[in-house]
Amino acid sequence: MSKTFWGILAAIVIVFGIVFAVTRNNSNGSSSTSASPTNHIEGNGTSGVTLVEYGDYECPYCEEYYPIVKQVVADEFSKITFQFRNFPLTSIHPNAYAGARAAEAAGLMGKFWQMHDTLYNSSNWQQWSTATNPDPYFYTYAKQLGLNLTTFKNDFNSSKVNNMIEADMNAGNKLNIQGTPTFFLDGKQISVGPSVSEFESLINKAIADKGKVTTSTSGTTQQTKK
Repeated sequence: MSKTFWGILAAIVIVFGIVFAVTRNNSNGSSSTSASPTNHIEGNGTSGVTLVEYGDYECPYCEEYYPIVKQVVADEFSKITFQFRNFPLTSIHPNAYAGARAAEAAGLMGKFWQMHDTLYNSSNWQQWSTATNPDPYFYTYAKQLGLNLTTFKNDFNSSKVNNMIEADMNAGNKLNIQGTPTFFLDGKQISVGPSVSEFESLINKAIADKGKVTTSTSGTTQQTKK
């Protein structure tokens, strides 16, 4: 074999190596898993409108939006369904994945939303999000919520919880999510500031739009008369 041939072969190998590295980095840490995305929901949803947040517990913007979203859900509780899914940005938030594990571990014992709220609580968030090792904070929160600490620790470190988070991340990557928080209203990504009035304006419009269309028993779509 000539030196030219081996030179070309080496160049090809390098190129494929670079492509692999970039693809792996762009995967945002997600991996293949047979688990389904999580289904943590609040609200009665009588309007049929759903608000979904892909969030990162360590993200300062998510922490900023948290009280806004909580107020919106409280105001619109009877009409909408709110769903939270994990999207920890591990490359810039080293404690984010652990935060998601704490919430999901609590969720396995029926306390997802309680842990969710605890993690986003401003004073708590300032502590665990900047800690070198946030785990002791999570254990304290688990005890405060009345959870069995041994069970919580086992679930916190389990592959089951990791797979749940990975399934959320995979779903987010399919939606081409680039940052957090990212919101979807009735399946459409929305751009909204940290404002209760902005959220509720978009929600009311979605409810009104949904009310304009009904489905007949034959499956055809019809416009309702005003």
